[in-house]
Formats: sequence, C-alpha cells, structure tokens
Amino acid sequence: MRVFVAGGTGVMGRRLVPGLVARGHHVTATTTGPGKLGLLERLGADAVVMDGLDAVSVGAAVAAARPDAIVHQMTAIGGKPDIKHMDRWFATTNRLRTEGTDHLLAAAEATDVSNFVAQSYAGWNGIRKGGWVKTEDDPLDMHPGTSAHAVMGAIWHVEDVVVKAGGAALRYGALYGPGAIDGQIELVRKRQFPLVGGGTGYISWVHLDDAASATVLAVEQQAKGVFNIVDDEPAPASEWLPYLAACAGAKPPLRVPKWLARMLAGDVAVAMMTEGRGFSNAKAKRELGWELRYPSWRQGFKEALA
Repeated sequence: MRVFVAGGTGVMGRRLVPGLVARGHHVTATTTGPGKLGLLERLGADAVVMDGLDAVSVGAAVAAARPDAIVHQMTAIGGKPDIKHMDRWFATTNRLRTEGTDHLLAAAEATDVSNFVAQSYAGWNGIRKGGWVKTEDDPLDMHPGTSAHAVMGAIWHVEDVVVKAGGAALRYGALYGPGAIDGQIELVRKRQFPLVGGGTGYISWVHLDDAASATVLAVEQQAKGVFNIVDDEPAPASEWLPYLAACAGAKPPLRVPKWLARMLAGDVAVAMMTEGRGFSNAKAKRELGWELRYPSWRQGFKEALA
C-alpha cells in the first residue's frame, strides 16, 4: 500500500514511518523544511517538504505521492510545557487540526483516497458525569471554560470531519517514549511538577510504539470511526507521578493545594490533576485486534527511563 504520512518527523511520525515500512508499505512522509529530509529517508520514506497550512502545498504533495491511504500526524507541540496558556501553546497545532485537516481531506477527495487516519487525543477527559473511565460513546471535553477550550474545539473538528469523510480518528492517550515527555521529565527532576490536591485526577497513557502499531492496523484495515488508543491502566496522578519521578531518579513530587496550583499553573492543570477521567481501549482491541507491547505505564516508564 502507498501511504502518505503528513507530519513524519514528529515524535509519532518517527515511530510510525519505520513501522509502516517494516510492514511492506511504500511511505511518503512530509516535513516542514529541508533540514529533516535526510531523517525521513533514513527511516525508509520518500521525503517531501510540505506546509500543512497551505492548501496548494498539501494538494501538490498528495497528488505527487499518489497514495492509497493518508495519515494525519501534523502537530507543532514543542518547547516547555505551558498548560496555563494552552491556547497559546497549541495555537499552531490547533490550526493544523482545523485548516490542515481540511486541506488533507480536500487533497484526499481530489485524488480519490478514502482511507484516511488522523491523530486525535484522549489523555484525560474533563466530563465528570459518570465513571472514571470513558469509552468512545461518552462525551469528550477537556474542561469547559478554560484555556483548553480552543484545543478541544480543534480536536472536535478533526473527529467530526474525518469520521464524516469515512475515516478514522485515533484518540492517542498521553504519549510517552523517545522524545515525547522530555520537558515534563525535566520539570519532575527539578521538582517543578507537583501533585495538586489529592492527585485524584485520572490520565490514560500510551507508549509511542503502541500508538504507532495501532495506527498501522487502522491504515491496513481501513478503519472508520473513533478509537481510544490508550494502555490498560488509567491511573490517578497520585500513582503515576511519584512513579515517574522514581523512574527518573528524582525526589518525590511536592504537593500543593488547589488554590496555589490554580494561581501558578491555571485551571486546566488543577482540573486535570484532580478531576480528569481516563479512557477504555476495549474497542481498539476488539475491532483492530490491537495488542500492546506496554500494557501499563508502569512497565513503560521503567524501561523508557532505565
């Protein structure tokens, strides 16, 4: 199969491209500048420079690649984490998930490609109604009225237009693995990533390699609909954060009250750490036949930071 990966040099793309190549697929992958063309070629892909926010650039790149499937992995999440100002931190990523998705879908339609897989997100859910673990049938939000609103709007857009076009939206959990959480680990080691309140908020993690393997399956099976791509163990911050600190060789995290955390880090951080809900991966296992290499973040953190 000829697979076009938009965003091949991000932390996910660098695991996905070789995964597709290893399965015998012909991969064309994009980057935003010539400096990373060599990286994509070393990963086994035909490398192309493309501006995901330029419809002409996207259309030309897709037309030249003549793909059977398109995978949307374009993000621009870099630098020091800034949960207090998520709208600013995710500004370009939000555009890539709205304008960029629309450009890719237009290019898919122009080249008669119906197999379309896009990255969505399921690290935590802010919907407090119901249980602590959510399925694809539950409402999805990251805490209304906070700086995460724009981020959530972009995710809703991806899922809406991709599913309507007959494609699949993969809700990756909080990604970890090579290069994925270096900024967070640095904060943990400096004891600048505290537990908030009782640390009762749940999060769902997934290793990059497991997210990549689920994506390969979705491409090969021409999956349709929304899938939670998370590990088997949604966990509260009171469990995963001290464990992450121990794996990183850091001192245990400090604990701060909610009112202080709200002043320092904003409403999103407080809500995530105290009220967040996790996700179930039952649908992805059942419908895609997905098997995890790292069923729990406990194993994954330990190996990743060994």
